Amino acid sequence: MNYDKEWDVIIVGAGPGGNKCAEAFAKRGMKTIVIDRKQEIGTPKRCGEGLSMRWIKIAEQEPCPRWALQEIHGAILISPTGKKIEIDTRKTGQTGYIIERKMWEKELAANAIRAGAKYMLKALVTELIKKEDQIVGVKVNHESQDLKLHAKLVIAADGIDSLIARQAGLNTQLPLTECDSGYQYEMAGIKPLDPHKMELYFGNEVSPRGYVWIFPKSEDTANVGIGIRGDLDKTAKEYLDEWIEKNTERFEKASIIEINSGVIPVTAPIPEKVANGLMVIGDAARMVNPIHGGGIGSAMEAGMLAAEVGTNAIKENDLSANRLKEYQERWEELRGKEFKKILKVRQFFEKLDDEQMEIIADSVEPQTLLDLGHGKGLKKILAIMTQMGPASAKLAMSFLKKL
Repeated sequence: MNYDKEWDVIIVGAGPGGNKCAEAFAKRGMKTIVIDRKQEIGTPKRCGEGLSMRWIKIAEQEPCPRWALQEIHGAILISPTGKKIEIDTRKTGQTGYIIERKMWEKELAANAIRAGAKYMLKALVTELIKKEDQIVGVKVNHESQDLKLHAKLVIAADGIDSLIARQAGLNTQLPLTECDSGYQYEMAGIKPLDPHKMELYFGNEVSPRGYVWIFPKSEDTANVGIGIRGDLDKTAKEYLDEWIEKNTERFEKASIIEINSGVIPVTAPIPEKVANGLMVIGDAARMVNPIHGGGIGSAMEAGMLAAEVGTNAIKENDLSANRLKEYQERWEELRGKEFKKILKVRQFFEKLDDEQMEIIADSVEPQTLLDLGHGKGLKKILAIMTQMGPASAKLAMSFLKKL
């Protein structure tokens, strides 16, 4: 298959952000190509496959049986001692789905193609092309053939280890302390399982800084995974296997049908998200919720915003970093301030011991715990902590000063 050498927009990465960005550019009449090193869109998956209706609506989609497998309208939070806190998200309109990501991502790509975008798979972008200090394209190795593709604008949507952002000279440093390590089994034969509720297990012995999850895909199949801080000697797989072994009754007849793993950035987004001729979106820009590690929705949202600003910049023939900074500023207002609040919540909770977690579980309304994932409710938690003894009060006061 032959490809043109000149484009309005080159998007590197065919994940949710890249696909949605491509659709949005193509709908605005921009000549757009998406380049991805994988030979199949949507694989391998690196997430629990939970997607809220909030993000589905933002992405201008409707749930489809091909990929929206299980409607989720609640969650069960399990404390270190086994206390269960049940949350009915239907009351607050925070429902969602466990999706089949492979099918869903392919649909995103198909929508972009129907809008006019082109795709180049099994293609490795090796280098940015620059003209003086302006990025004007990429060098690609496509099925052993070296190509040079030029564009007015390049979008870096190439994930946590973004080569494109680094080559553009942006600060993408990511300490291990700011990463979570994730490991997941898709399993069949699990029991018992409420197919409409997610289960989240907390505790420093269970999952330091993170949690174990069971995300149901049917009445007896689910994604069973874990996220832990990335600088530990013990691996995420070891923690997950130990937890499954301790819950033998649930998993005695279960078996693994798929294995996934990956690294999750749970830190602040990169400070600069644009350069001359370049915009960075999604995981490449660290646009991930620092509490639960979800980044699908924010990546799509950023891609759509990048297409709006980028199209106008192309029409104005001004692709300077100064012009593209509108994207960065608008994203900060739209989601950046919220993520900074959520990061403070994460930094607070990782300092708690299991006893403190138990007291909070006993003292806080379920909705407050749910709100933490949106950067809200921390003041209520801190107020409770000030009454829990000298050590807890000192920790709470130190965080109150930061709010």
